[in-house]
Amino acid sequence: MLELKGITKKYQFLKVVDNISFTIKSGESVGYLGPNGAGKSTTIKMIAGLLEPTEGEIFYAGRNVWKNLVWFKQRLGYVPEEPAIYSHLSAFDYLLMVGRLLGLKESVLKAKIKGFMEVFDLAGDMYSEIASFSKGMTQKVLITAALLHDPEVLLLDEPLSGLDVSTILIIEQLVRRLASEGRIIIYSSHILDIVEKVASRVLILYQGTVRADDSVENLRQLMKVPSLEEVFSQLVVQEDPEAAAADLLSLMKKNA
Repeated sequence: MLELKGITKKYQFLKVVDNISFTIKSGESVGYLGPNGAGKSTTIKMIAGLLEPTEGEIFYAGRNVWKNLVWFKQRLGYVPEEPAIYSHLSAFDYLLMVGRLLGLKESVLKAKIKGFMEVFDLAGDMYSEIASFSKGMTQKVLITAALLHDPEVLLLDEPLSGLDVSTILIIEQLVRRLASEGRIIIYSSHILDIVEKVASRVLILYQGTVRADDSVENLRQLMKVPSLEEVFSQLVVQEDPEAAAADLLSLMKKNA
């Protein structure tokens, strides 16, 4: 079980995340949603051990994550929104380095890397420098790095960025299967129709606080709307999208 208790992150006088508390059980895939600047990536970085909370505590399996970071990171897979990657390395060498840091046996590690590269259609490029890769190819390497050690907790922050349709479908199926095997998954994305397919529950964040925490079906019934997109719109969208689009169109056509 992953548990956040009263998590707050401040930068001087600005609260980016404000007193957030929630629990995620084994086997839950949770969509973590919100507009830009809501605090989603900040929360995920705090869970990942990259950004220390100003207040509050994070627990996994009863242990304080920030007091047991090495132990927790051995059980964590993380795909960041903004990748920091050694692009001068080949994909194979980068993944070899990641696997060694995670303590994977060399023969098993090399076999895993080659297997992932085959599935992600990168076998012919795995010895090329990552710097030469497209965004989608780099994203496949990052996803592989997050999955190599068979993590118990998976943090996916905009994981589909740059991916082709076939890979998106693979990831969609994989997330569902990992949850069915008891993994804890936090899935943050702006692609709401995919979140609706893979998440058993959604947390909607707005201005650093949790606006909603329930299953997609319960939220749809409660708010009497047909889709997660409509739920999201009612909870956090502050302007009329049609009116905003009309304003933009008018500005585009303005000549003087």
